[in-house]
Amino acid sequence: MLELDIPGFGFLSLEHLVLDFNGTLAHDGALLPGVAGNLRRLAGELSLHVVTADTHGGCARALDGLPVRLTVLKRPAIPRDSGNGEDEAKLALVRSLGATHCAAVGNGRNDALMLQAAAVGVAVVQGECAAMAALHGADLIAPDILAALGLFLVPARLLAGLRQ
Repeated sequence: MLELDIPGFGFLSLEHLVLDFNGTLAHDGALLPGVAGNLRRLAGELSLHVVTADTHGGCARALDGLPVRLTVLKRPAIPRDSGNGEDEAKLALVRSLGATHCAAVGNGRNDALMLQAAAVGVAVVQGECAAMAALHGADLIAPDILAALGLFLVPARLLAGLRQ
């Protein structure tokens, strides 16, 4: 658990970190360098959840042996006019864990709702870019996943970025 009182933002009592895979932890389906070690370090403080549509089809293999709970979203048989529901599925996961006890990290349009709902939402902008909706849903924007994970490894960074 990570607890932090942030002036002007509020008291954080985080138990879960929900992470997108493609564009966040991985680039073109391959886990980015340094991610595995940081996830192992964070697992002592937070319960780690990876939620993904698995665009490239290899997330289970890439995350094998890491201390994460993986949720692969199923694609609907009939696409909806408003999208395929990945954003609502990610939001539902955050809510099921208790949004006030969750942090979330992502980069895509389908991450925007979970970033907004989580106690702390972090958008990352790296090789696969970031959707404007994700940036608008986030509390913080990180230049890469290592900086984003570093916020939770060194909580004073959260304090510095979120306080008034």
